[in-house]
Amino acid sequence: MSWALRLALLPLLLLLLVVLGSISALLSQLNGEFLWQSLTDKEMHFAIGMSLVTSLLSTLLAILIATPSAWLMSQVRLPFARVIDTLLDLPMVLPPLVTGLGLLLLFNSQGILGRWVPLLSEVIFSPLGIIVAQTYVASAIMLRNARGAFSTLHPGFRQTAFNLGLTPLQTLLKIELPMCWKPLLCGAILAWSRAIGEFGATLMLAGATRFKTETLPMAVYLNISSGDFELAIGAALWLLLVGLLMLFAVRFIGNND
Repeated sequence: MSWALRLALLPLLLLLLVVLGSISALLSQLNGEFLWQSLTDKEMHFAIGMSLVTSLLSTLLAILIATPSAWLMSQVRLPFARVIDTLLDLPMVLPPLVTGLGLLLLFNSQGILGRWVPLLSEVIFSPLGIIVAQTYVASAIMLRNARGAFSTLHPGFRQTAFNLGLTPLQTLLKIELPMCWKPLLCGAILAWSRAIGEFGATLMLAGATRFKTETLPMAVYLNISSGDFELAIGAALWLLLVGLLMLFAVRFIGNND
């Protein structure tokens, strides 16, 4: 191994040590009594249930929104395509608190949409607000992955399908989706992981109320704030477990050709 490669190995080892150290620090807090408490606590049950229900609904909405949008953008050259592309990527780069603040100002009773459709203001500070915030951030990830999947298809497949008399919708359902299902599924898993771990936008739009808008990330925040470190670490460990399972699923799907 050359000296250049050995030097490049140092930052890799440093990053790996930090990642392993942070995970080990969480796992070191785990013991039988602590694990039992995290499994039997009613607040933890509520947070797990709220996270699963809202994140699954948000991921489904993100798929329904992002997949046809990505398919359209892969087939049609839209006006101001670069501007549109940049705007659609903003949720991935904006700080979550800024995203949540923007959504709050949009949906509250004095916001643009809130004044036109007063019922929309009811979504804030409720589980519906959680779903809106999670869908907003998950859609950007799903859109980016779906566009990548559709863009890898050779245009000849579409043209052949059109020549055989298939409509664009039939081509999507019979040709493109079956050929792209693996990257689309991986994108959905990544979008779900982003939704279930969403905190900043959810905090701004839905608030942090125990047994009402308490997801797992919110449970970490609330219990750290109140000094109940055991429940906070328990919620963090559940999030760690979910994240690892999702990453393994993505690796398995990607390598199972």
